[in-house]
Amino acid sequence: MPAFQRHPIAAAFAVMLLTRAIPAAGDEDAVTRGEYLVRAGGCFSCHTAARGPKLAGGRALATPFGTFYSPNITSDPETGIGRWTDAQFLRALREGVRPDGANYFPVFPYPSFTGITDRDALAIKAYLFSLPAVRQQNRPHDVSFPFSWRFLQTGWKLLFFTPGPFQPIPDRSAAYNRGAYLVSALAHCGECHTPRNFLAPCARGNGWPGHRTGPTASSFPISRPIRARGSASGKRKTLSSS
Repeated sequence: MPAFQRHPIAAAFAVMLLTRAIPAAGDEDAVTRGEYLVRAGGCFSCHTAARGPKLAGGRALATPFGTFYSPNITSDPETGIGRWTDAQFLRALREGVRPDGANYFPVFPYPSFTGITDRDALAIKAYLFSLPAVRQQNRPHDVSFPFSWRFLQTGWKLLFFTPGPFQPIPDRSAAYNRGAYLVSALAHCGECHTPRNFLAPCARGNGWPGHRTGPTASSFPISRPIRARGSASGKRKTLSSS
């Protein structure tokens, strides 16, 4: 008699282990796509402190309101996002709301991330959860009163935040819309390359004209096409340095 007939429980257990060890093709595709999206979105640069573990947070972001520290976005269930459901992950990106219902500060660029499609957002989550978990507590923000009050962000959202996925422009090419999606949503270029007023909303529709007092007290260059002065041909050039 075959061994699997004599020991059906052991055989079933072995099949279960093998099944779990071999990810579905769909999962592999989501993880591969997620890695591309995470790198395109610059997640490693913001969520990794100098000489710190990757994506475990702790990088400082100095602003006129105080210093914010990026959180741990590894799959650790205690200090990271390991217990987040798909719905909670989508709500964080789409609405700027934490799993406990509190508002994120807009230093987390959810005003741009709201444009990310559900498919891409969940691929990002799949990739993050495929990486090793890092147990590292989040560092509290060093933000002065009253800007440290999260409930005030509700009013900020009413004034300056428009949720919703990216909407392609029908009369533009697929390449244009793909680029617009990457720039305005996933890569959130406007968050650094667009000036803000004293309440810190981006001046939308301004074409990324640059920002002299961006995060970490850095100067961000003009990134929109401009007409070069003194150009007889009138061709447009892009100013890529400050």
